[in-house]
Amino acid sequence: MCALRDNAGMMTARSIRSSLQSLLRGLLPRVAATLACATLLPALGQSATSPAPDVAKPTSSAASKPARKATASGGPKTAQGATQKARTQGERHGRGKGGQEAATKADRKAARAATTSGTPYAGREDVMQWAAELAQRQGMDPAWTRRVLAQARLQPAVQRLIQPPATGTRKNWAAYRARFIDERRISAGLRFWDAQRADLARAEREYGVPAEVIAGIIGVETLYGQHMGQFRVIDALATLAFDHPSEHPRLTERVGFFRGELEQFLTLAHRSGGDPLLPLGSFAGAMGLPQFMPSSWIRWGVDFDGDGHIDLRRSPSDAIGSVANYFKVHGWQPGLPTHFPVAFDSARVDMDALLAPDILPTFSVAKFQALGAVIEGPALAHAGPLALVELQNGEAPNSYVAGTENFYAITRYNQSSYYAMAVIELSQALREARGQQARQAGGASQPAPAPSR
Repeated sequence: MCALRDNAGMMTARSIRSSLQSLLRGLLPRVAATLACATLLPALGQSATSPAPDVAKPTSSAASKPARKATASGGPKTAQGATQKARTQGERHGRGKGGQEAATKADRKAARAATTSGTPYAGREDVMQWAAELAQRQGMDPAWTRRVLAQARLQPAVQRLIQPPATGTRKNWAAYRARFIDERRISAGLRFWDAQRADLARAEREYGVPAEVIAGIIGVETLYGQHMGQFRVIDALATLAFDHPSEHPRLTERVGFFRGELEQFLTLAHRSGGDPLLPLGSFAGAMGLPQFMPSSWIRWGVDFDGDGHIDLRRSPSDAIGSVANYFKVHGWQPGLPTHFPVAFDSARVDMDALLAPDILPTFSVAKFQALGAVIEGPALAHAGPLALVELQNGEAPNSYVAGTENFYAITRYNQSSYYAMAVIELSQALREARGQQARQAGGASQPAPAPSR
């Protein structure tokens, strides 16, 4: 009898446990989304302590990574000055309750300034149909999704800026480098590092990503918050979701990507109660100091300052932690160089084979050498795969480096070897300049810092 009673009890427990598991599977995604919305509230155009806006007024925003996004250095010329002035005024107010309210007012002013051109999507049946389908998929009010998207505007400047460079024109690493490695950016980076040194050091300890690399990313992306973009995010995402230039070589893929980002943005806006018409960002819809796309903000954003919110626009601490987290998730290996110098044995080099994998590390050291690449010193002891990275220099000879998995990790932030090298060289310049400052402050006996590669 005891055995029979125990078996019956076990069957009951299994049934209960199965039911609970089914219930939790249904609830967990909604709970996770709600928590994500709560942590994003201050970054979405509304104070965390503000009452939820009337549903008749379109609400909020979200944000996240970096796919192939570049920082937008300007929206319509008629709006640039007013937009930047309004945003700057908002940033000065800080992050307290009063400061948040003042910053939100500045956000509204900046958003109004950014909306001076473009055709509203209110008359587009295909967009209104997509809005209804989005509402059905996400359990939202279809009137709200249509109302919000009706106020988005097609921006021809976004269509122009998203176009890939003309084919047949050689890239120029020297010219690209000059845009990012200069005294202005290095000086701004040193000030940023000094102001955020505790957070940068903590991020390096916790995630294994060097402080200079984190600072290099934020410097290349937004000049430490000085250029976070002047397009309304909803305009940029809607333009690329519904009117992406048709001549793009990966049109179907890109349209799917941007519609996904727009869906993330609007879903979180609806649930959090912010205003989706306020956030400004790049021409690709990237936001904040690190220029995260909406999905990346949600997946990899970190509340590094511990205030209960992820704010990549006003919190340098959150931006630092989020960049470090992004790199860790995407394969950054502590202590591994990003690249090594490389030369070639002209008698036996097989450039086609060496360049075939592009920037993906593929070759063992032995295979790399067998194909005619010449490396020496620490590179010979490298245990992981290598890639031959080619950088064109206009009419001058190309430059080459042997990229490691950490070089590749940087290209997960922006899929460009030129971008990765700019981040690396800005990082090196910052560390060298900071070391020079330390030596000057501490006397000639101060040892030089180890070079970052």
